[in-house]
Amino acid sequence: MTNQTQNYHVRENQHGTRLDRFLISTVEGVSRTYLQKLIRSGEVTVNDKVVKQPSYQLQHGDRVCLTLPAPRPLDTLQPEKIALDILYEDSHLIVLNKPARMLVHPANGVNVGTLVNALLAHCSTDLSGIGGIERPGIVHRLDKDTSGILVVAKTDVVHRGLSVQFERHSITRQYIAVVCGMLTKTTGTVDAQIARSRRDRRRMTTVETGGRHAVTHYEVLETYPKFALMQLTLETGRLHQIRVHLQHIGHPVAGDTIYGGEQRALNDADTPQLKQALTQLKRQALHARLLGFVHPATDENLTFSAPMPKDIQQLVDALQMSQNA
Repeated sequence: MTNQTQNYHVRENQHGTRLDRFLISTVEGVSRTYLQKLIRSGEVTVNDKVVKQPSYQLQHGDRVCLTLPAPRPLDTLQPEKIALDILYEDSHLIVLNKPARMLVHPANGVNVGTLVNALLAHCSTDLSGIGGIERPGIVHRLDKDTSGILVVAKTDVVHRGLSVQFERHSITRQYIAVVCGMLTKTTGTVDAQIARSRRDRRRMTTVETGGRHAVTHYEVLETYPKFALMQLTLETGRLHQIRVHLQHIGHPVAGDTIYGGEQRALNDADTPQLKQALTQLKRQALHARLLGFVHPATDENLTFSAPMPKDIQQLVDALQMSQNA
């Protein structure tokens, strides 16, 4: 396959529009995030000159040329026959329940045992190439130690359609988590910008300015001594968003080694059964249990759910026993 080149002209009513906003309103089925990536990598020209600033302001009459790179080959990644918990599959996409401790795609030198390796064995080369050579079909991600529902695109058209829905925050994403501490409010919203920590590049943190807009809605489902079971709904989808926002309000996810939930939960555990459940958890108690979206190829409204995984359920059972003791 070859690169695809598309040409556009800036109309009078588009004078002064940012380059990325112009493209997102003009190019069908491509997310702003992906377009910004293409701009920064030199795939966009204005009047035959490369422009790498998404905020570049266009003028009436400008000629904008966008190059959509052809999907790269997948032969550098090895397919692996890893069992997948598939909730739905058709010729356009796959919805699956990812287990904890599985990376979504190769990263940090790890290129085996990932979801991508499993998908390549399951689908052969029938996966969208927009994500690049290491992320075929991957539209969104879950952290390695977060379990739950993911949708994977088989075609570029569906990948772009799903990406636009994520960009517009029209996809429903609901999580459950066991958190440290008892909340005073049963419902609420965390609206705090997120940026990468300057002290530790593995971590994200909340900032007053200069970060990415992030909003998480929450509801307390159950309360226990020094713990709570929460339902969280994402309005935006930033890296580590739920984990960072819960730490920000003083209630880190139990078992979270990066954001303070592991040691705090162990310190607050008041029964042998609870300590044992936390020790056996070996990850943050966070699970993506519901995903809803419009199928880009059929326009169907689809909603999928995945039950609470065994390790988190054992923790909840131990909390209930502690409460009744």
